[in-house]
Amino acid sequence: MNTGTNKLISLGLRNTPLILFALIFVVFGIVSPSFFTLQSFENAVKQASYIGIVAVGMTFVLLTGGIDLSVGSNMYVSTVVAGLLIQRYSVSIETALVACLFSGLVFGAVNAVLVVKFKIIPFVVTLGTLVAGRGVGLMLTKSRAVNFPDVVTRIGSAEQFGIPLPILIFAVIVAAAWVLLNRTTLGRQIYAVGHNLEGARKAGIDTQKAQATAYVLCGLFAALGGFISVAQLGNVNAGFGKGDEFDAIAAAVLGGVSLFGGVGSVFPGVVLGAILIQTVSAGLVSARIDLYLHPLVTAAIIFLAVLIDSLRNMQLKKISRRNIRIEE
Repeated sequence: MNTGTNKLISLGLRNTPLILFALIFVVFGIVSPSFFTLQSFENAVKQASYIGIVAVGMTFVLLTGGIDLSVGSNMYVSTVVAGLLIQRYSVSIETALVACLFSGLVFGAVNAVLVVKFKIIPFVVTLGTLVAGRGVGLMLTKSRAVNFPDVVTRIGSAEQFGIPLPILIFAVIVAAAWVLLNRTTLGRQIYAVGHNLEGARKAGIDTQKAQATAYVLCGLFAALGGFISVAQLGNVNAGFGKGDEFDAIAAAVLGGVSLFGGVGSVFPGVVLGAILIQTVSAGLVSARIDLYLHPLVTAAIIFLAVLIDSLRNMQLKKISRRNIRIEE
């Protein structure tokens, strides 16, 4: 296989999210012509904003070679804290938001300490905090729904400069994350840790700091994503956030973030991945597909994301080895 073919395959593998997005958008547009409208696309992006924010946080963790299965429970606990403060103590929306974000930071910090300091496998740690977090939320609410006032739900429907506020917040988070990962020393260290942990340590990088920061940021963004979601829904029930951890992982991996660490970007990758997940969901509704089939489709997407990541890594490694031989 010549160098030109290698470059073409590499380009296709690196732009998989864009290719999949275009393909799915066209397919659903053909099946349901009403799906092919600007309003439909805007709604999909708006509804994808909260999971996109969570996926941005997940990206930091995945880049270090870790994983966070607890973001759904984090979303639940953090928004419950905000809702109960509003209900019981009549605090301002700003104070409730700060409390929500602080809860997310604490949640992320707990994961960070257990993973970084106690050297427990991230999968085990976050699986444990997933269950524990859900339990804390249920204990606080007694399994009852927590309703939010209209001033919160107006955030979900408000517009600024003609753009829905959730989309603007998502855009700001993506921009900030992109700058942190691509224009700061910490960002380069996060990539280095995921690419080769031992090599990064020998190079003098504070690997524990990079890993801990990733989990704390993941917790923060999970809480913010939860608040944006509740601003659109108006309440938090016992099932709030369940399964969102898998959508966030799928969005990140479909966006080109590797489960093996060290590879991926929040823009355009994760953005496209999050919109792709929501586009599929909206397309299934628009095409009037049986609701009972939706979870199966979501599961298929997650499997596809993992499969693509595995194939992409294998192919890129093969191409890299071939290019090295050619240069030699």
